[in-house]
Amino acid sequence: MKKVLVLVFIATTFGFSSQKERAFDVGEWFKFRIHYGLVNAGYATLEVKEAVINNKKVYHAIGKGYTTGLSRFFFKVDDLYESYFDKETGSPYQFVRKIDEGGYKKNQEGFFNQETNKILVKDYENGNEKTFSFSNHTQDIVSTFYYLRNYPSVDKLKIGESIAVDMFFDNESTKFKLKFLGYEDIETKFGTVSSMIFRPLVQSGRVFKEEESLTVWISNDDNKLPLRIKASLAVGSIKADLDGFKGLKYSFKVKAKP
Repeated sequence: MKKVLVLVFIATTFGFSSQKERAFDVGEWFKFRIHYGLVNAGYATLEVKEAVINNKKVYHAIGKGYTTGLSRFFFKVDDLYESYFDKETGSPYQFVRKIDEGGYKKNQEGFFNQETNKILVKDYENGNEKTFSFSNHTQDIVSTFYYLRNYPSVDKLKIGESIAVDMFFDNESTKFKLKFLGYEDIETKFGTVSSMIFRPLVQSGRVFKEEESLTVWISNDDNKLPLRIKASLAVGSIKADLDGFKGLKYSFKVKAKP
């Protein structure tokens, strides 16, 4: 369950560039319904607000994930992820990670210094703070989502090609990649939607293992909105489907109503 909540925040993603019109804006919100087999296990939401950091207006993205019903009784999840990032460059200034996953807790806040390429991470759960180095264009877990949604050449990718970004997560940087698998019309709650299919790959031993079967469907329109995520596990499978949205910058294209 918790893997898919993280996946919703990082694997349903597609770039950011001042050279291309943004695929999102303040006011965008959407929700995923998460299933474990036939069981409705929980929900995840992402929304974009506006905030001010150092007298500058920035995007404030907020991601939440939580279990419901019987799933909450057996494995309670309450996750909060936030990111503050530049409206022009997409560079992150600050992140928040406050999670409770079956008693496993983290309460962190990170502050990026884009001039020195240093990030100060405050761990409120353990009462300490550490400073780490990062490379240029490194993203946090939530800003990665928005950074990649506008990837300049995403519509020109050939099957088998990948796009990549450096991502800071769990006190270290990792290379996050998305491999393009092709196109497919899929049935959603909203009707038949044209999609692009991607497979996320990360370094072994991080959030996911490369051999895990993870697949992401993204709307093949200007929104590049995540539609579906599937994860095959050792026992069973997890699926997340787009359940609701509002405030999209562009119209949501549906080929056929349900």
